[in-house]
Amino acid sequence: MPGKKRVEEKQRRRTLETPRNAAEVTRLPAVVPPVAYPIETLVPEARQQTPAVGQRATRVDGRLHGLGQTQYIDDLAFPGMLYARIKRAGIASARIVRIDTSAAEAMPGVMAVVTGREIPVNSFGATLQDQPVLADERVFHAGDGVAAVAAVTEQIAAEALEEIKVEYEPLPAVFDPLEGLKEDAPKVHPPHGNVYATKAIRKGDVEKGFAASDRIFEGRFRTQMVEHVSLEPHAAIAGWDPNGRLTVWSTLGRITLGRADLARTLKLPMSRIHVIATIVGGNFGGKNEITQEPVLALLSKKAGRPVKGVFTRGEEFMSTTTRHPFIMDYKTGVTRDGRILARKVRLVLDGGAYCSFSETTLGKACILASGPYKIENLLVEAFAVYTNKTVAGAMRGFGAPQTCFAYESHMDDIAAALGLDPLDIRLLNAFDEGSASPTGQVLQSVVVKQSLLKAAQRFGWKEAGQ
Repeated sequence: MPGKKRVEEKQRRRTLETPRNAAEVTRLPAVVPPVAYPIETLVPEARQQTPAVGQRATRVDGRLHGLGQTQYIDDLAFPGMLYARIKRAGIASARIVRIDTSAAEAMPGVMAVVTGREIPVNSFGATLQDQPVLADERVFHAGDGVAAVAAVTEQIAAEALEEIKVEYEPLPAVFDPLEGLKEDAPKVHPPHGNVYATKAIRKGDVEKGFAASDRIFEGRFRTQMVEHVSLEPHAAIAGWDPNGRLTVWSTLGRITLGRADLARTLKLPMSRIHVIATIVGGNFGGKNEITQEPVLALLSKKAGRPVKGVFTRGEEFMSTTTRHPFIMDYKTGVTRDGRILARKVRLVLDGGAYCSFSETTLGKACILASGPYKIENLLVEAFAVYTNKTVAGAMRGFGAPQTCFAYESHMDDIAAALGLDPLDIRLLNAFDEGSASPTGQVLQSVVVKQSLLKAAQRFGWKEAGQ
């Protein structure tokens, strides 16, 4: 009997788990006998639960990368494909008086030219639709595109840009977000003011906390604009089929967002747009939004041929999004032994010429600005400001790296002034299990202090006399 039970168990498990050939299937009953649940889950031995955890694993695309056989957009080519280039404004703030593309259109090898006035809906943006695909009335920063050409070679396309004549009426510009906050500052997007997003967090009574403090420390911290510098620049190919459907190959990291922006700017149903995400040679947040895709689509439609556009490295710095520069003012009240009683933070975010992901970045920076510390009395105020500079947008961290630099530098300054060990002042103030964040979230699985102590032990912090 025990042997029969083992055979039945083996047969049952095979019925559920093992594929059968056609001859076996024909001999099976039409209905599989019911099985009692739950079936016992078999757990593999340690280190064998997945093919990767705890052991070396080979990336499935690693061999292609290593052999140089990975196909990026610039490796793709289609019959009759044209090459696009975009003429950049080169001026921070101006009104466009006139654009003359006649000389470029007459050049041999130039198959199509597009300006902003030909774009059905000439605005887009992740939060606010404040960015033109090609500037048609006013230029808001030097990297704005004002016209685009498609030609049979990249060289002819580049030469055609020189033949496009643009007459500008220069306008006052704003380059410092602190200047942009002033009432009499030039308006980047008139008649609206330069502050387009604000956030605030209030907890306790910050003035009461300062009054109870033995020492008050203040400091200003600034971070700069940072370009992603992916090895692969922004690139895309656009083409239409005979039924009027658009296909776009793009380095976009968010193809659904890009597809929606294409539908809106081109006034097409999304069902007639196919966006193909190619293998991307670096993103880091910098390829989250459309750049040239609608332009390539219109050039392709005009020329009746596929059109490829690949940004130069100069265009990457001039015309794609960057990490937000921040100006951060910190004021902190502490006891003699370094316990924080109150903190006031003012963040000014330089968003550049357009909103992009500034609102998201501002919100996250505001929440994280006080640091991983228990502070009962807190006030954080944050402002996103337009300037006539390269657009700031998504980059890994969304405001966290900037504020982390500020509050940790501030903590070091306080520790030095009080004659305290920088590690000790952090251990004194750091979150514990069940601490509340500035927005009231009760935190769980908090290991800040344990992590600090382990890092200090590994690096020999105390032994080195730090």
